[in-house]
Order: sequence, then C-alpha cells, then structure tokens
Amino acid sequence: MKLKLTNVDCGYQGFPPVLRGVDFSVESGQICCLLGPNGVGKTTLFKTILGLLKPQNGLVEMNGENMIGWSARKLAQNIAYVSQFHNPPFPYKVKDVVLLGRVSNTGYFGSPSEMDYEIAEAAMVDMGITHLRDTVYTDISGGERQLVMIARALAQEPQLLVMDEPTSNLDYGNMVRVMSKIRSLKRKGFGVIMTTHSPDQAFMCESTVCLLQRAAPMVFGFAHEVITEENMRSAYGVNVKVIEFFDTYNRLVRMCSPLLEEE
Repeated sequence: MKLKLTNVDCGYQGFPPVLRGVDFSVESGQICCLLGPNGVGKTTLFKTILGLLKPQNGLVEMNGENMIGWSARKLAQNIAYVSQFHNPPFPYKVKDVVLLGRVSNTGYFGSPSEMDYEIAEAAMVDMGITHLRDTVYTDISGGERQLVMIARALAQEPQLLVMDEPTSNLDYGNMVRVMSKIRSLKRKGFGVIMTTHSPDQAFMCESTVCLLQRAAPMVFGFAHEVITEENMRSAYGVNVKVIEFFDTYNRLVRMCSPLLEEE
C-alpha cells in the first residue's frame, strides 16, 4: 500500500486554499504523524484524504490510482478513520461496536456472516480487549474506548488507518497503552496517519512527520530530521530542547522538552 499526495492544495470550494503544495506519502508498515499548531489545516487535510473534500490542485493517489471519484464503499475498504470522540446513541456492547466495522462489506441492512464475526474477534484480540467483549461500550474507560475504536477500524480490513488525535483526553497510562497498540499496527503491516500535538509521540512511533506551518512551507521527513529545535520554534513559537539518551535496553530515545522562561 502507498498513499501519495503530490502538490496538493486543500480547501473549500469558492475559498482560497487552506494548505498549498502538500507533498508526502505513507506506505504499509509506516506511521506518519501530522504536527502543527491549531488551525493550520490538519482537519482539512484529513477531509481531503478521506474523500470528503476534492483537492483544489494536485493528486491524491492510493497505489498509483487517483482517488477522486472513488465510491464511499471503495474508500471504506481501503481507508478506516478513527475520530477523537465517539458516543454511540445506544448502549451497544463492545463486540457490537467492533462489528460495525464490517458494514462496508455487509451493507447497512445485511446480516453479518460467520467470517465477519471472526474478523471482528481477531481485531479485538489485536487490541487486547477480548475481556471487554460483552461489556457495554459506554461503561468502559476512555483508553479502552479508543482501543475499541481502533479495533472497529481494523475490522474494516483497510490498508490505511487515519487517526485524529488518538490519545486526546487520555491520562498518561492510557496514552502509553494506546500508543503501544498503534506501534503494533506498524509491525502488522498497516499504514497509519495520525494527528498529534505531542512531538514525543512521533519519536515513540519512529514515524515520519509532516509538519504543517502557517508562515513557512510544510516539512516532511523522519521524526529525527523534522522535530528539531529550529523547526519547533518556527511552527509553534516556543523554544525546546531535543534530548537524546539510551534506555535500559540500550535503545536511543529522543524527547522534546520545552524551555520554560523564568517568571
């Protein structure tokens, strides 16, 4: 799988582009983190990738095929979206929420087959939530809900997962657990695009980074190339220090620490 954006201008019909000249790609087994300040256009870019907005210029391609004109069914069979928030109107059990990921294959009025149930079960196994199978979704924690949403996306059997701030509003422990599961998707061969406000998460995922800026061109590359003190200052207007050290497993770890001014 390869999603490629070439010289893409993103925006709304009748208005100037929100983003200009977007160039980046993500492949199977790769995570790409979108970084940038609020209002810079990350949501607009997501809508363009998901086919909700047509690019004002340039190409959005999946495996070399122009995605403009793809049906909703074809999009759902290739790309799965995981939003920040999800509050179902009915008290569904976790297994039923995950099974909803099979709608693009069964149709809204079709009955799930034995294979659909098996695929949903495998997605719960991948996310480590089988113990929640018969629990009401609204009764579980925020971190558990996010893992359920990722499992539902996996049940679509997509090539690419698009995630909008998947750790938003999670405590530190749940953030680490969710990020660990997202890292596991990379090992399973999925492509992942995710927005985040934490540069450290890009380091955690050993991802590529697309840094969107208001007053400067976007920057794309590996995390250690893009998340620099100069680029963070340019994008966010704050001073940071990129710290490197070796952990107890002798792995190189990078972190981004803000330099707080004295009062």
